[in-house]
Amino acid sequence: MPDSRPQPPPPPSSPSGPTGPAALLLCGARLTDGRTVDVRLCGGRIEAVGTAGSLAAGDARARVDLTGYLLLPAPAEPHAHADTALSADACGPLPYDPRDVERRATEAALLQLGHGATALRAHVRVGGVQGLGALTAVLRARRALAGLVELTAVAVPRVLTGAAGADGLAMLRDAVEMGAAVVGGCPDLDPDPTGHAEAVLEVASEHGCPVDLHTDAADPARLARLAAMAGGLRPGVTLSPCGGLDRLPSDAASRTADRLAAAGVSVVCLPQGGCGGVDRRGTAPVRLLRAAGVRVAAGSGALRDLSNPVGRGDPLEAAYLLASRHGLPPEDAYDAVGGAARAVLGLPGVRVEAGFPAELLAVRGDRLAGALSLGYSRIVVHRGRVVARTSAVREYGSSAASVERGLPRQGRGEPS
Repeated sequence: MPDSRPQPPPPPSSPSGPTGPAALLLCGARLTDGRTVDVRLCGGRIEAVGTAGSLAAGDARARVDLTGYLLLPAPAEPHAHADTALSADACGPLPYDPRDVERRATEAALLQLGHGATALRAHVRVGGVQGLGALTAVLRARRALAGLVELTAVAVPRVLTGAAGADGLAMLRDAVEMGAAVVGGCPDLDPDPTGHAEAVLEVASEHGCPVDLHTDAADPARLARLAAMAGGLRPGVTLSPCGGLDRLPSDAASRTADRLAAAGVSVVCLPQGGCGGVDRRGTAPVRLLRAAGVRVAAGSGALRDLSNPVGRGDPLEAAYLLASRHGLPPEDAYDAVGGAARAVLGLPGVRVEAGFPAELLAVRGDRLAGALSLGYSRIVVHRGRVVARTSAVREYGSSAASVERGLPRQGRGEPS
């Protein structure tokens, strides 16, 4: 039986042809405002957008027919766990063999790319039994995936304070020197949470790195202290998944949300569930945070590891849950995995307009709500070229097919 899992990619070919950057013409795509357009891509950016049939191919060496597809800015994944992904079936303690970590990290990134995420931020544990081995493996996966997906590693130590924290602090600095682009931490696991956060902020300030603190604490004072400290750091600080906020009394949660907003801290929630333990499935109070002015992005968290053995790593699933469970309009729910997620990652915004980066996702359907509900067929564009394609074909028995032919188009579900 052939192996249907995503395989590590070959080295990416150059997007440039003999006379310059290759161009790509996307034909007949539908936008969320109802227009049907052609979109010409060149040099990794959107070169032109016009009504369907109005754009000449120009230098385009390829055309993609997007009739029946909704064209969206590509989502990003702001909170993945590359070192533990796809490990739910492991027997006993999780092995940190670098070759196994690299394989799983690569396969996980390809799965998420297939869902549409062209940029990923992956938390990787450093210190303890794995030392810097897991980070080394994830950085190798990042290099192998270059040209297909942007993979950024967050170095996450366990303890940074006291005598036990000296090694962790030295290893965190080594991790940044190796290529971890974001300084992470988990204050909840340190005997001195405030000291832990201060150490992370210090290392990040030394190296000019963003900060991403993994916290699920339900202690409003601790969250407020983290927010206050984080507000003074640039280029950016993120807290995630903050599910503990939803377990606080409403007045305490509101005060904490106001402090987070005042500090300018972003929050990444995980609608599919927590990623620190199977018994902690809370999700941050998205509407409360948004109302307070906090930038809220949504991530997928665990991808089939012990924390969530059925995690899918699908941004559209996260947006669907924000809409169905948290009551966000589909546009706001998609922004949480799109524009807000890209902002958390420090990436430029994307709109389907000339001049913007050609980071796009085409989903079979004609409206965003339907795409979040039944977005099976997808075409993913990264740096102006198609890097992933998923086709879903629905077949019925003869009796069911004859019934379906009599249904109006909107009653048939996703087209094949």
